[in-house]
Amino acid sequence: MGTSDLIASFILDIMEDAGGTAELSRQNLAERFSCVPSQINYVISTRFSPEHGYIVESRRGGGGFIRITRVQASPQRLIMHTVNSVGASLDLRTAAAFVSNMLGSDAFDLKTAKLIMTAISDRALSPISPEHRDIVRASIFKQLLVSTLAE
Repeated sequence: MGTSDLIASFILDIMEDAGGTAELSRQNLAERFSCVPSQINYVISTRFSPEHGYIVESRRGGGGFIRITRVQASPQRLIMHTVNSVGASLDLRTAAAFVSNMLGSDAFDLKTAKLIMTAISDRALSPISPEHRDIVRASIFKQLLVSTLAE
């Protein structure tokens, strides 16, 4: 298991023990795992991002902290959180992470997840120029998510 995996596992354990929220010191984590603080930043940005269902608050400097909270909400609230987290552009990899998180949180079923991924796939968007594809993908993705709320 790599250092990043160990750090992520440690953070998840703390969150579980603390009821879904962990307040951590970047420097203390770096010392504990004998790594540079930027590796802690990397783990947090790649494993604990909004598309993975987390809210991260950070304050730097003396007494600084990182607070990571797992979004635990009703399916409707999780879907709206996701819609609000998607910006004007969305790449396929990030969309897949959002869908995986919502599927794992039972916000919708596997059939809906597959339909969404098919509708926003590069193949479905092939008539659109590559430089505009992520913009169109974001718009379609948000509309599909909102439409699942009407069911």
